[in-house]
Amino acid sequence: MGTEGTPAGTARFGLPKDARLLKRAEFLRLSRQGRRMHSAHFILCCGPSPGERGRLGITVTRKVGGAVQRNRIKRVCREAYRHHRVRDEGAWDLNLIAKKQAAASDNAALRASLEHLFNALLRKGGDEGDRPDNH
Repeated sequence: MGTEGTPAGTARFGLPKDARLLKRAEFLRLSRQGRRMHSAHFILCCGPSPGERGRLGITVTRKVGGAVQRNRIKRVCREAYRHHRVRDEGAWDLNLIAKKQAAASDNAALRASLEHLFNALLRKGGDEGDRPDNH
């Protein structure tokens, strides 16, 4: 076995606890005080992080689809966030909320929608009233 219980020769790509929104109060704070941006498949609630590092929360309700679809959407979100985080310029708390259309879309469409939101966040810094085009 490798480090932290992973098989030897494999890397861990999960998000550590300090990179995730974990408590209901954190999600509610973003919902009440954060800025919202929309794309075809997601709503992004964002606000400044109280710490030095940005964190991610993902909300995919049962209205979106079954467990397999919800888990796929969450995997795509985490992967897009990991790639985005490399060029992240600020400490933002983000909550990605999947829309119903996300379940019927392929992974490429979901990634494009997420990339559009992340680029809009970097471009405009999460200012109020930002509504990127629905891509």
